[in-house]
Amino acid sequence: MFNGAKTLRSCIDSVLAQDYGNVEYIIVDGNSTDGTIEIIKSYGDKIDKFVSERDKGIYDAMNKGIQLATGDVVGILNADDFYSSVNVISSVVATMTESNADAAYGDLQYVDAADHNVIKRNWKSGAYKPNAFTNGWMPPHPTFFLRRSLYEQHGNFRLDMGSAADYELMLRMVHKIGIKLVYVPLILVKMRAGGVSNSSVANRISANKNDRKAWKVNGLKPQFYTLWLKPLRKVLQFM
Repeated sequence: MFNGAKTLRSCIDSVLAQDYGNVEYIIVDGNSTDGTIEIIKSYGDKIDKFVSERDKGIYDAMNKGIQLATGDVVGILNADDFYSSVNVISSVVATMTESNADAAYGDLQYVDAADHNVIKRNWKSGAYKPNAFTNGWMPPHPTFFLRRSLYEQHGNFRLDMGSAADYELMLRMVHKIGIKLVYVPLILVKMRAGGVSNSSVANRISANKNDRKAWKVNGLKPQFYTLWLKPLRKVLQFM
């Protein structure tokens, strides 16, 4: 996170409101200058760990958070995002426990930045099917919860993947390694509309190149249609 003062409180409040009691809340900040640090400090000991220092970008910050975590499962929420209800984490924990899964994910809604009741886009993930990544599928990363032991075994986010670092990590964990994945059929996260990889045609082309690189660095080969279906799925979420 960097300079997220405008949206940070709703993010923090959505985490602190969770009805699951055993949450280790870690915030990693990139040395913000807009009042973000003061906001975080105002919550006192409700934040378990807080780090503010210059970093190499969002995925470097995520890696720092993973390294600081001591819990069994890691979920990552950006400053622009917030949990959709108070029982998100308890629902994830219950589903992972019942299925003995390595990771869980759910649905995501993009909402208007000014009015959270205005839905801009629905990302309904659906249940995972083998080889789904080949057909352009991926779960929304803010809803992705992964056991910390798998980060230790198979690595964190690669910083050479640009905006596709989350895609590469999930491709690696789910498609290549074959972890046990379970779908939580609920809207887990609401995200304010926007996003680096989709903000312009040039950024979308760059993202497509990084997506292709994600397959290559894992020694995997997509189908000729894989990386075209991936953005097409996003277009369909507006309908």
